Amino acid sequence: MKYYPVCLQVEGRRCLVVGGGKVAERKVLGLLGSGAVVIVISPELTPGLAQLGAEGSLTWMSRGYTPGDAEGFFLVMAATDDSIVQNQVRDDGLRFNILVNVADVPEKCNFILPAVVKRGALSIAISTSGKSPALAKKIRQELEVKLGPEYELVVEMMGLLRPHVLQWKLPQADNEILFNGLMEGGLLSLVVERDWPKIQVYLEEGLGRALPLGLVGELKKLVLR
Repeated sequence: MKYYPVCLQVEGRRCLVVGGGKVAERKVLGLLGSGAVVIVISPELTPGLAQLGAEGSLTWMSRGYTPGDAEGFFLVMAATDDSIVQNQVRDDGLRFNILVNVADVPEKCNFILPAVVKRGALSIAISTSGKSPALAKKIRQELEVKLGPEYELVVEMMGLLRPHVLQWKLPQADNEILFNGLMEGGLLSLVVERDWPKIQVYLEEGLGRALPLGLVGELKKLVLR
């Protein structure tokens, strides 16, 4: 089976998780972290899920899954060992033309979840197309060690710089040269050192012009926070 990698925008969308165990809890936390509106159907919950329910972070329907429950949701995830329920969720996903994932049963899914390394707005997804979650986990753990918090900071800095540079209305090829040049130099090392004066010189030399004071202030505040 072949897969096409995408990033879903789930913020504010209703997402259903079927199951209340540890696997379901991981699914719920991932969805909540992306801003989804989460509903859980399960007779029981882990203490962690129960706490989230008590805080109002999710809606808990304390019962088993009933065919048709998935209608109207953006996506549904089944995190249960009950093969009958898994099949009901899969069938509903197909019937209502919604995204459906059955944990650890890729043949019952129309999307699968990669292992993910997160550094703020930076997300790195690792997938083996369902063939070896253990290898994906190993790669994720290696990347988590390799990619420090400086990557999160550089992403935030580029988020401020990019709109400013695009206002210059340069040809796309010139923009690529500028942005690639910033990444290929020593920016990450300077960010690790939090050496703002050197970072400012690096950015302005790399971009070939001085930055406006307002933007300099925002970048400096970001680096020194």
